[in-house]
Order: sequence, then C-alpha cells, then structure tokens
Amino acid sequence: MHTSSPDPALLGIYLNDHLAGAIAGTELAKRLAGAERARDPEGTLGRLADEIADDRAALLTCMAALDVPVRRYKAVAAWAVEKAARLKPNGRLVSRSPLSRVVEFEAMRLGVEGKAAGWRTLRVRAETDPRLDAGRLDDLLTRARRQIGELEELRVSAAAEAFGGDSKAVKPSTTTE
Repeated sequence: MHTSSPDPALLGIYLNDHLAGAIAGTELAKRLAGAERARDPEGTLGRLADEIADDRAALLTCMAALDVPVRRYKAVAAWAVEKAARLKPNGRLVSRSPLSRVVEFEAMRLGVEGKAAGWRTLRVRAETDPRLDAGRLDDLLTRARRQIGELEELRVSAAAEAFGGDSKAVKPSTTTE
C-alpha cells in the first residue's frame, strides 16, 4: 500500500480531462439525438443526451466540492475537437452515412465507459473525503452502466444495418468493471 500523500494537482488534471471528455460527449450526444430523431421515436437518444449533460453538471459539482478549478482551455479544446470530428470522411458527401452512425455510437459508448471509470475513481475517494457524496456517485455509476447497455444495443443495430447481419443474434456486453 502506498502511504505518501497524493498530489492534489494530479486530481485536478484528471478531473479536467474528464470534463473535456464530458463536454465533447455532451455535444456528440445532442447532435446524435438530432440526427437520429426519425429512427428514435421513443426518444432514447434525447433522454441520453439530457442525462449526459446532467452528468457533466454533476462532474462540475464534484470539482467545485473538491476545490478543483476548471481549466477553460481544455473545455474549449474539447468543444473544438468534437466539432472538427464532424468533418471526417464517411463515404457520403451530402447524406448521413450508416458508417457515421456506427462510429458515433462507438464513440458515445467509449465516452460513457470513461465516465463510469471517473465515477468509480471519485467513489473510491469519497470513502475518505466527506466533500464527495458517495450516494450520488453510486447513482451516477448505476446510470452510466444503463447508458452503456442502451448505447451498445444501438451500436450493434447500427453495425448490422451498415455491414450486414442480425443485431438480435448478439447479446450486448455492458461490462464496466
């Protein structure tokens, strides 16, 4: 067991990196919800986008509780990278490509996996730091696990549509630990 005191600067870097990811994820989730509206009559993606925005706010709350300043340059860079990622070639010039759906669902799932890892890290810290709400972190982790499952179902369906196959033949994996 390591007995030296942790470097508080490392936590600040870590949380600001997660915030950058949360900003990019929120933008992608909003765009994906809009682009998939016709395919998503139940509004699953709209709900996910709202939850992901709420998760970003929860991260900001944790950062404030821990006195971790927000590094604006990382937030701006994440926003710009998400916008630039829209310019990637996808095999279509004017219409939305089935490949875009697959890649975007994969990116969303990977982002939520990273978010869940961040919640688990903060949950460990909450055991010894009363500034963090352990119950809230447990709830956020439970929600992230559900989001991963929903995104995986959407991703498998998009992959089957883009590349062929039967999406019902694959049982989604939602392992996050």
